[in-house]
Amino acid sequence: MTAASSSRLARVLDGAEEVADEDTVMDVEAQTEEAPQGFCVDCKDQRARVRCEACGDEYCRVCFNMLHRKGKRSSHVPISLTPNDENCSDEREGMTSADQPVPSSIASEPRVDAGNYFVERAKYIPIRLTLAERKKLRLVEAALSVSCYTDKVDTPGVKKAKRVHMQLQEICSFLSSLLIATDYAAGKELMDSREFKEHEEFFQTILEIGRRHKVMNPEKMRGEYGKLIYMLQDASSQEVQQFLDISCVRPLKTVYSYLEERGAEGVLKDGLITVATREILADGLKTRNQLNRESMEKHRAIEHLAQKYSSKRIETEEIQLCLYSIGDNHSFLTANRDPVNKMITYLTTLFNPDRIEEGYDLSIADGAGGARLSHSHAKQYQYVLQSLTLWKEIAHDMFRLWCLAEEDLLSPDNRYDLKDTGQGLQRVQGAPRVSKAMRNILHSTQQRVGSWIGSSVVHLGDNNVPNALIFIDKYTQVASILNPIVIVLRNIPDLCKNPQIESYIRTTFGGPEKLQKDILLDFFRSAFDGSGADNFYDAGSCIDGRLTSAWHWCSNISEKPFYPIFKLAGFTSFDGEFQK
Repeated sequence: MTAASSSRLARVLDGAEEVADEDTVMDVEAQTEEAPQGFCVDCKDQRARVRCEACGDEYCRVCFNMLHRKGKRSSHVPISLTPNDENCSDEREGMTSADQPVPSSIASEPRVDAGNYFVERAKYIPIRLTLAERKKLRLVEAALSVSCYTDKVDTPGVKKAKRVHMQLQEICSFLSSLLIATDYAAGKELMDSREFKEHEEFFQTILEIGRRHKVMNPEKMRGEYGKLIYMLQDASSQEVQQFLDISCVRPLKTVYSYLEERGAEGVLKDGLITVATREILADGLKTRNQLNRESMEKHRAIEHLAQKYSSKRIETEEIQLCLYSIGDNHSFLTANRDPVNKMITYLTTLFNPDRIEEGYDLSIADGAGGARLSHSHAKQYQYVLQSLTLWKEIAHDMFRLWCLAEEDLLSPDNRYDLKDTGQGLQRVQGAPRVSKAMRNILHSTQQRVGSWIGSSVVHLGDNNVPNALIFIDKYTQVASILNPIVIVLRNIPDLCKNPQIESYIRTTFGGPEKLQKDILLDFFRSAFDGSGADNFYDAGSCIDGRLTSAWHWCSNISEKPFYPIFKLAGFTSFDGEFQK
């Protein structure tokens, strides 16, 4: 920060100078632009591969398939723009194949070889926090917990100049508090000089720790993270930068970037990494001796890789930290993707799309029981299956989506519009990187499940899902919805070991097996019926609406006849403990 900009910042904070009130409008829709020559007219960031003569436009393969999936456009014939171009399937990052075995906790489907899998995956896996970083994390959490940043800044009817002034005051106060709590002498000097540039690296480091911790632990910092991201979003804006003149954002420290910087990325292609990073699960199917043997094999593999790839640039403990971080990602997938897999297993084993068992018809009708969709038994079966499959793929790529979401949120060129969406005052901002990734995931899912039921619209940057932060928050809740249901279903046989409870279940519900199937029937029908939105326009079968319907089912759980069984099985809520 130059002396001139530093003194100007001091004058603004002290009220001696006012921020110029410019008549600029933050409008998301103003960011739209025509596609560059040779690029897809829809996504605008992929090379055009086919031309549709009927539409008169050129598309990449993903967008063409999305827009020509059904209706009159389904009869349009694409003309390849590259004669040697094969029918390419999605080149999704982080995919593996059956060439080498990949741990069951990380492989949703057989994909490319394990070496490439770990290299691509590690680019989005954050490094586990060290002990020293955890001390700084507690400081960031404490400062954010008492901050009222969004309450003060995001208020309606405030002129832009006054809002920028409030942003500067709150951001500078927050940054100053972090430095004062860490080093009182340096903090006092900062308060006198207002030279934030001298401490830029400190601010970047400590705030990156908070962001990294949240990505690895979605259930933590549920209120604090939003304030942090919105504060960094404003600190990166052009209006604030002309006074602050420092960057508070640095890329997340990932496993790949950490190893590459130290010349040890070869560990990611070592065949032993599958053993060193696998999760040891006591699932009731393995004996104690098997678990001990797997644990010993994993420990030896970690030690071997750490010794093999250590050098003057990287110590064995640092390599071990990277391996543990990959293992943390496997644990995340176990907690967030496995419940979806279990629900898919329940659906495919207990229900048959071609045969309706008496009393277990999945069909729904618009207007009946709050449903806003009309599906036959087979159609509803397919609709539920494809929704669960999509959720599984999103959970599999959640770390990548989260990194892309932060890039969209914190890009100084990606401005937001503060508006009332019907869900309160929200920052409506486009998310091009997340949108592109979601199109690829959706296209891959559609190819996997075959016919697609319902809409394939992905809401992002509109009234339904205002920005990438809301998108991430919604889809990290999938496990919060499914996990309690899976746990209750699993615990019902154990409850029946109590004679009194077993008698209650048999007389009221017809037995444990029938009870389990009744719970699943209600969930597969009522949690995927298009309900839950504030109005009919926002409801339905779009990608976002499927999750809205599931949350609506959760909100009515206390009215279900099987709710006492949920309480007996230890159920407390779908939302978890909010403060932590």
